Amino acid sequence: MLNADWYFDFISPYSYFAWLRLDSLPAVQLNYRPLLFAGLLNHWEQKGPAEIAGKREWTYRWCTWWARQQNIAFRFPAAHPFNPIPYLRLALAANCSRAAIDAIFKALWTTGADAGDPQLPIELARSLNIDSSRINEQSIKDMLRQNTDEAVGHGVFGVPTLRLRGQLFWGADALDFARDFLSDPTLFDDAEMHRVSTLPIGVARKLN
Repeated sequence: MLNADWYFDFISPYSYFAWLRLDSLPAVQLNYRPLLFAGLLNHWEQKGPAEIAGKREWTYRWCTWWARQQNIAFRFPAAHPFNPIPYLRLALAANCSRAAIDAIFKALWTTGADAGDPQLPIELARSLNIDSSRINEQSIKDMLRQNTDEAVGHGVFGVPTLRLRGQLFWGADALDFARDFLSDPTLFDDAEMHRVSTLPIGVARKLN
């Protein structure tokens, strides 16, 4: 079975949406890699969708609409963005088990709970039979930092991202693309794929 890495952050509703569809990937053993999305943004000097006023409103409306269209249980937390670090560390403390990740996603993205409430990760840890003090262990902190640094090293710039056979598939809507690549590993080998991969920059915007 093919191994692949799936990089995600609980802060991202798109990570939640993709999570619900990961089972559609055939014959793939996924390694779940929680990372700090803010670390990616800092490295690539980007703003997140929630840091741009108009884009923030659009994102929240679109996600709400799309979940209704798909009949997906979904509700934004009481405030967003929120600090995802306790939840990312909790997933790592739970050895990134599918059950733990699923429970954390559902607590954050289906209930409307206050994700900033310090009691919420403690209650989640208790429900997963994990000592909540593990969230603050240095080894857990190091794993989160390592995942983030590793993702940057592979060129990951956003979440969720699936790394499959050395190729990156970014976004909740990239799984169809990934499935096509699984069925045809030569997908990126044709002339047009090569052309767009090395397309020259026509003009660059000047940034202050």
